[in-house]
Amino acid sequence: MEEQKPSVALVWGTGGIGSALAFRLLQQGKFERVVCVSRRAEVEVPDGAEFFAADFLDENSIKSVANGVRALGELQQVIVATGVLHTDEVQPEKSMRALSADNIEYVHRINCVGPVLVAKHLIPLMPLKKRVVFAAISARVGSISDNRLGGWHSYRASKASLNMMLKGLSIEWARKNPDSICVGLHPGTVDSALSEPFQTGVPAEKLFSPTHSAAMLVDTLDGLNGSDTGSVFDYAGKTVPA
Repeated sequence: MEEQKPSVALVWGTGGIGSALAFRLLQQGKFERVVCVSRRAEVEVPDGAEFFAADFLDENSIKSVANGVRALGELQQVIVATGVLHTDEVQPEKSMRALSADNIEYVHRINCVGPVLVAKHLIPLMPLKKRVVFAAISARVGSISDNRLGGWHSYRASKASLNMMLKGLSIEWARKNPDSICVGLHPGTVDSALSEPFQTGVPAEKLFSPTHSAAMLVDTLDGLNGSDTGSVFDYAGKTVPA
């Protein structure tokens, strides 16, 4: 009888929410190995997690991670917890006058292209006859039907693009594995560097710590099945409209 390989969960991203997700998965104890991936080798990784340094904007770097993960055991869950809303040079647009081709492309590469390339190389490592999960951090503001305020054009569009890509991937994957789950996750407003400049007006009870948000997201993933694939879910397990 073939020896059962250790189960592996991978979290791509070691920011506030990424590290919290890795810690929660370790704490939960469902996976024998938890792997964290980041382009920054100096990041803090939860005790007990393994670490790969890689840049998800470089497809060859993603391939290297895939090769490394293949040797660790059976990959059963991937969460891509990366994203950008602002940098020193890039700010979410308040008006179409602020649109810039370079900024639009930059935000899309991080929020959509990167996660999709991770899916391209890591989904094929997952077994075909088991419940397996690929999830990427999305955002409620990526909902087209729920956009009533406008603004943040590049960020909204990049998350909407991600949601559509996840939908397409979910359909293709389900043909091979009906128990596969490919979803977007809305973590709520998390107290992190990404949201810090925009926390004014957020009620205290709606500003989540990374630990709290991660726990809710992991619980949400645990409650999904193959019929949920292709959708976006929030931290409370509710569907985010397309």
